[in-house]
Amino acid sequence: MAHGWRDLVRGGLRAIAQAATPAGRAPVSGTTTSRTRTTTGPNPPTTAPVPAGRTARPDFQGRLTPAYAPHLDGDADPGEIVWTWVPYEDDPTRGKDRPVLVVGHDEHYLLGLMLTSKDHDRNTEREARLGRFWMDIGSGDWDARRRPSEVRLDRVLRIDPDGVRREGAIVERGLFDQITRSLAEVKGW
Repeated sequence: MAHGWRDLVRGGLRAIAQAATPAGRAPVSGTTTSRTRTTTGPNPPTTAPVPAGRTARPDFQGRLTPAYAPHLDGDADPGEIVWTWVPYEDDPTRGKDRPVLVVGHDEHYLLGLMLTSKDHDRNTEREARLGRFWMDIGSGDWDARRRPSEVRLDRVLRIDPDGVRREGAIVERGLFDQITRSLAEVKGW
């Protein structure tokens, strides 16, 4: 009997969670934050399996209602860039710790858009053929080296609030509105 992809992922994630030993995470040095979540242990590897105690969530597929309500109070809020583990699309059992712009909620989950400092402008046509769309958002306190960043508009992540490692910065309202308008355009909302 064939299993659905969710059953396969759950089984693989359960095995990884059982084999992994819990490890704390430290904030990346040099970034400006108001508060950190877990601050003990080594920095996480760039690419890693699903952290112990966490589950990779399928990406959000519905229509979201963006909200702007940032408060650097230790809880991730829409309008904030936070750091969390993001699963790879092609292998949700592996992923990377990266900045994510919180844009809304889905029940008790956060909805977010991942950021990168990699420049995708040189490969815009290739990225579009692959269904990936990026928007330049400039630099900010979420990156210790203040590198220019891009936000991915075609993939909306569903994030467990307990998986957020730390808050990185608040995005200005005007930029947040530009991002969510572009998100709606890419998604056809």
